[in-house]
Amino acid sequence: MGKGEGAARHNPGSNPARAVPEGGPHRMGEPCASRGIGTLLSALAAATASDAPLYWTDLGLVNGIDLGFFTLRFYSLAYLAGIILGYWHISRMIRQAGAPLAQRHADDLFFWCTLGIILGGRLGYATFYAPELWAHPSELLKLWNGGMSFHGGLVGVMAAVAWVCWRGGLSFLRVMDYIAVCAPFGMLFGRLANFVNGELWGRVAGADVAWAMVFPGAGPLPRHPSQLYEAVLEGALMIVVMLVLYWKTGARFRPGLLAGTFAAGIALGRFVVEFFREPDAQLAEFAASTGLSMGQWLTLPLLAVGLFFAVRALLRPPLGSGTRAPA
Repeated sequence: MGKGEGAARHNPGSNPARAVPEGGPHRMGEPCASRGIGTLLSALAAATASDAPLYWTDLGLVNGIDLGFFTLRFYSLAYLAGIILGYWHISRMIRQAGAPLAQRHADDLFFWCTLGIILGGRLGYATFYAPELWAHPSELLKLWNGGMSFHGGLVGVMAAVAWVCWRGGLSFLRVMDYIAVCAPFGMLFGRLANFVNGELWGRVAGADVAWAMVFPGAGPLPRHPSQLYEAVLEGALMIVVMLVLYWKTGARFRPGLLAGTFAAGIALGRFVVEFFREPDAQLAEFAASTGLSMGQWLTLPLLAVGLFFAVRALLRPPLGSGTRAPA
């Protein structure tokens, strides 16, 4: 999920044809987002009409807004946007019949899940991707240097939900169902921020990939924009799936179905994208020796757990049906 699963990647080589533009972060008032999208579409059209590769540096993207005294990073804004949108949406969800929590519980979840995302993401990155950080505890606190893990953040959120449920006497599984519907918002914003930052680039692409892109620091060869693949599969697609399941079906009355669908969907999306994503430099040897990247290995148990709860929920009668569920 984070900048970190690839921000620490240091691939040899640089782009001899294009230099990273100077100037630093975006100044407030400049239409960075709309300009970047328009430039990207124009570049895609030009690349399709010729054999020239796309260059990330040509898109005019920057990684923050310069406020003069402080640079507001888009990656931080992505986290903030995902959390706030998730809070807003879960507040709407709990107004529907059969909600397993009240507004006061949603307020508690907003705080504790935010803490769980930050702590879990950072500690997960140190555990799975950069164990050397444990030898320098002070480095763990330097979040501005990048380094966050999706799987660690997920564990942090689950711990936060468990704490709120224990304090409020709530059903952990049913609350996780509601959290799962909102989580893809953050996934979408986070992966788009990865692309804006020019990090977590993909593997070298073939000549038939018209949208392949040369990223700064990744060498002169065009690569898959794997950040956008993840934004589509883990973000946009999962948003559609989860919203339809919640608002258009009775999935919320089958405990574990929404959470299981989210876990399995995210795991499948991540597993597929990893075939196009460049492994972290410090784990390249691990990926080569095992045949799978660290991200893929970590998604396998997530996929198994997700399928278990989804199938279990479908085999049991829905809440309110009057039929007793098997023990």
